[in-house]
Amino acid sequence: MKNITISFTIAFALFIVACTQSQSTTEETETTTETVEEKIAMPAGYAIGDAATDFNLKNVDGSRVSLSNYTDVKGYILIFTCNRCPYAVAYESRIMDLDKKYAPLGFPVIAISPNDPTIVPEDGFEEMKKLAEEKGYTFPYLLDEDQSVYPQYGATKTPHVFVLQKKGDSQVVKYIGAIDNNHEDANDVTERYVEDAVDALLAGKIISVTETKAIGCSIKDKRK
Repeated sequence: MKNITISFTIAFALFIVACTQSQSTTEETETTTETVEEKIAMPAGYAIGDAATDFNLKNVDGSRVSLSNYTDVKGYILIFTCNRCPYAVAYESRIMDLDKKYAPLGFPVIAISPNDPTIVPEDGFEEMKKLAEEKGYTFPYLLDEDQSVYPQYGATKTPHVFVLQKKGDSQVVKYIGAIDNNHEDANDVTERYVEDAVDALLAGKIISVTETKAIGCSIKDKRK
């Protein structure tokens, strides 16, 4: 009888220890999950049909640029891009071509660099100025200095495009995603998403493809 009592006591003690360890592990997992979720939590961004908020950002020429500066336009081709990302580099010429083609038609390109220069020094403001001069950019190249604009839009990559249509005092989001379907070779592009979207808007037609997956480098933000 004594042996049975001792065995039961030992078994019960082991059971209590196991439960305590299990609860501790669960709490640690929940705490870790909450910490990660808090760290990466960012605004969801715009959806098709939303009205985009204006901004006021520093351009490489030293001026400040807002959407409201453009009084005689039909919309904007807003592109989050940067200096160093291989995808952004691959699309440099195509971004310039978009501005040359569509700015005279009322849809100018506005480029915004969203990366934190402390993480990517090559994307600092002085480097942006050098690149814009070297390439002969015909459009504003803005710095999202406090990284407050790109989360509003929901940009995640460089490049990431938002086509906006001007309606009264509002800028309505009409397309979100990639420039086209081949970042590797412009000659092998078969779907020109941005061009198709802007052409449809200019013709007063419905855009057939309003969203695609942006392909590029992740935006560098130390808050993530």
